[in-house]
Amino acid sequence: MKDIFSDAELARLVRAGELLYAAEDTLPVLGRTAWPPELAERFFAAGARELPNPVYTPVDPAPAQDAVAAARKLINGDSPVHRWLTRLADTVGDTALLLSRLGTADMVEPAMRLYGYPQKPLADGKVTALDLATRLDGLLGAFQDSTKLAGQRPNFSAQQVKARLDAELPKYFADDAPRVEVVPNLSAKATAGKNIIKLRGSAIFSDLDTTQLLQHEALVHIATGKNGGQQKRFPILGEAHPGNARTQEGLAVFAEFLSGALDPQRLKRLADRVIAIQMALDGADFLQLYDYFLNVSENEYEAFENARRVVRGGLVTGGAPLTKDVVYLQGLLEVHSFLRAAVQAGDPSLTRLLFVGKFDLADMGAMRMLSEARLLVEPRYMPPWATDLRFLTSYLAYSVFLNEINLGSVLDRYRNTFDFRAPA
Repeated sequence: MKDIFSDAELARLVRAGELLYAAEDTLPVLGRTAWPPELAERFFAAGARELPNPVYTPVDPAPAQDAVAAARKLINGDSPVHRWLTRLADTVGDTALLLSRLGTADMVEPAMRLYGYPQKPLADGKVTALDLATRLDGLLGAFQDSTKLAGQRPNFSAQQVKARLDAELPKYFADDAPRVEVVPNLSAKATAGKNIIKLRGSAIFSDLDTTQLLQHEALVHIATGKNGGQQKRFPILGEAHPGNARTQEGLAVFAEFLSGALDPQRLKRLADRVIAIQMALDGADFLQLYDYFLNVSENEYEAFENARRVVRGGLVTGGAPLTKDVVYLQGLLEVHSFLRAAVQAGDPSLTRLLFVGKFDLADMGAMRMLSEARLLVEPRYMPPWATDLRFLTSYLAYSVFLNEINLGSVLDRYRNTFDFRAPA
């Protein structure tokens, strides 16, 4: 073992991680901002023209803030590991602050620090999630009804998806495979916990949904949770929290992309949520967001659910959304850009480190330091594309070169061939 820290210093860092882990465990953002099913029932019973009235129970931030203060006293240094734990302390503090301000305009400030916001510069310091969302919204609008897409397959019931997942999951997790349950009441079509995937019984799933759930929920979220839970010194690596949401969701969406499960409707839905968050920041209320989503999806329930995701925990009257859903496109940009840079630098092996647990890309230096010092155990569960890097390396090397091609010139060359119905 490489002696990067003295025994006493390592003990202090481990203790700091334990304090932050315990504090973070009392701050479930999505649980505290959830809406009961009857809010949707009342909304539609009123003709979808009255603002919902969610009631939140704010959290007392003092216990978490005390734990953060105690942890900070133990973090005295400037190594990548010290900086990682300092960022964790910031995350826990801001999460407690957000949950203490539920249902008020003041919650948006810690929300934006935790999750980012649509116009925050990413990757190269210039491109934003709103840039990508606006571009995708225009490009994918032509595929909204799927008439240009071949190979459409019939829809599947929740029980059929469960049967397919029950057959697939043991191939990757053996006896430790997560459970799959069909439940009657669930706001989304599907959700995942530490060791469970839940499917809404009334939902209808596409042919790609099983692959998406396997790659996104199981082989990223559940896998990194299980791998992180094996890190005995820093078990917080097994926990999902706002500080790792961007990288976790970006990695999960990237996995959908590589596996062919990221269809145009799903990608456009992610883009529409980013646009809606910016609308809410600019003052749009729940009804305006609902109308926006209804216009792009023509599905009343889906429109309600997407609008709910934007305003949950904040104000239905506009101006203070929960910005969490920007992390999908933010994270996709960051993860894809990081992996391309890793290939260009000749170091694609860093991909494996992404699965030692749940952390932000900003903390990759800490993970590398801990791994090289053998203070982390190797990830046990990984998707095939991350264990066999041949395809990933080839794809990323090719994508690095593609970035040098002027697409405008290509479009001009074939302008008489394409049917231009979407903005170029």
